[in-house]
Order: sequence, then C-alpha cells, then structure tokens
Amino acid sequence: MTAKTLPSRKSEKPKQRILRQLHFSLDTSVLRTCSTCGLSYTRGAPDDESLHRAHCSRVQRGMEWGREEEREAEKAGVEEVQSGVKLKDGKKGRVICFKTNINGRIGSKLAILLETINLALSSPPLSNDILQCSKAYIFLIPSLTNAHREKIVGCAIAQRISTAMTIATPAETLHTQDSNQAVDCDPLPPPSTHHLVAVDTTSGLFCHPEGLPTPLGIPRLFVSSAHRRQGIASRLLSAAAATFIHGCPLDPLNGDIAFTQPTEGGGAVMQSWGKGRVRIYEE
Repeated sequence: MTAKTLPSRKSEKPKQRILRQLHFSLDTSVLRTCSTCGLSYTRGAPDDESLHRAHCSRVQRGMEWGREEEREAEKAGVEEVQSGVKLKDGKKGRVICFKTNINGRIGSKLAILLETINLALSSPPLSNDILQCSKAYIFLIPSLTNAHREKIVGCAIAQRISTAMTIATPAETLHTQDSNQAVDCDPLPPPSTHHLVAVDTTSGLFCHPEGLPTPLGIPRLFVSSAHRRQGIASRLLSAAAATFIHGCPLDPLNGDIAFTQPTEGGGAVMQSWGKGRVRIYEE
C-alpha cells in the first residue's frame, strides 16, 4: 500500500496591521490660569510650574519674616508703628514700616513681595522714582509652625504726591451719563461740571478732572487671600495716614489720601475705610 500524500498547505499571508490616524487636540490649551492666584502659566513647563507654585503660596499664605530680618531691621531703619493689633478672628499682629529703597536682605524680600503683588493685581512695577519717595507698611502675624518667625500677610505702599482728583458722587455720575446721551439732541454743549474723568466704567467710577492738593498716595495695597476680611487693609491704611508724615497725621475724610486706579476689592476698601472721601491719582 502506498501512503496518501496530504495536499501541501498554501503559505498564509501575514495579517495586515491596522493603522490608526492620530490627531492633535487643538481645543485643549497648555496655558492654564489658576483660579486661586490668577496667574497664567504653561502647564508641563518646569520653570512655569515652579513659578506658579511659589507665587500661589505667597498670594494665599504670605511670606516669612524671621530672625534674619529682625537682626537687620534696626540697622536698616525698620520701625514698629503698631503692636498688639487685634484682628476680627482674635489673632494679634503688628505693623512695621521702612523705606522702599531699602537694601540688604529686607530689600530683597520686599522686591519679591512687590513682584507678587504686581502679578496678583496685574499692575506694572513701581518706578524707581516712586520707590525713592515711598514707605512700605507691613502687617505681621505670628507663624503657626515656628515660634521664632512671623508671616507677612499684608502690605501697603505709601508715597508722597502733590495732587489728586475727587470721586464723583453717584448722582453726578448719573447726571453726566444722561447729559452725554442727550448731547445729540441738544445743540448746546453740556456744562463744564458735567465733564468727568472715567476711571473704571465697569464699576462706574468717575472723577472730577481738577487736581486738588493731596499729600499721600497709596499705589499698592495687598492682603494675602487666607487673611482677608480681618481688617488688615484698614489697619495698614490707618497706620500710613498716622505716621507717613512725622508729626502730621492725615485724615481721609479731609481728602488727604488718594489711591491709584483700584481693583474691585481695593475700591471696596477705599469706600469703607475712607467713607467716600478718598481721592484718585495717576501713578
């Protein structure tokens, strides 16, 4: 008998690999804006993320003030203007003051603090001319983690100015807006008293254009987010008004103090602390 020969199998063709097309998602941006500190940074970039972490921490919890700064304070002319200041939550702090053109370790710390404030407020850096004639008022509270350190939780920069504009009342602002709407129907120009300077149309902040003598300006005011609504901003402003000019306390109710264009939060402080008498000036 002869063995049957099995038919040879045809060589199997390799299966064809299924290719998939990749697409870039252009809807997802690598640029992020932090909802806590407001800083925009590039996600995934180590330098940007490191900058954001440091900035966000300072905005929320403030900066440290320790033994190193205290050892330098006396020689640098740092003055304690208020102590044992009780806040709304029961904590106590103090207010110190020094010139903004200070050098050394304290000067470096102030530079970082001002950079943080400018980023948080979307404000430009203060010019050297302003820093040469200004003082920094700093609010310090004891650190919760180190008995030998304090936290910088608030800062007000005070500068000497010459003139500022008075804020128009709501009635004057409304009258101006009504006059502007009716100017097309009225052949006569509106009276000069109706010409107001628009400082912030969103919040309805207008000023009279005439510059009146005003000795003190506040170009920067900041409180860390974790310590707001404790009265720190008002304490800093009161300290600046009382001590900025030696032997000559200033009163916001007399129009002695002015702000630069305030943010929404700064405008609320300006109105509550100054009772509507704080003025506006150009930085």
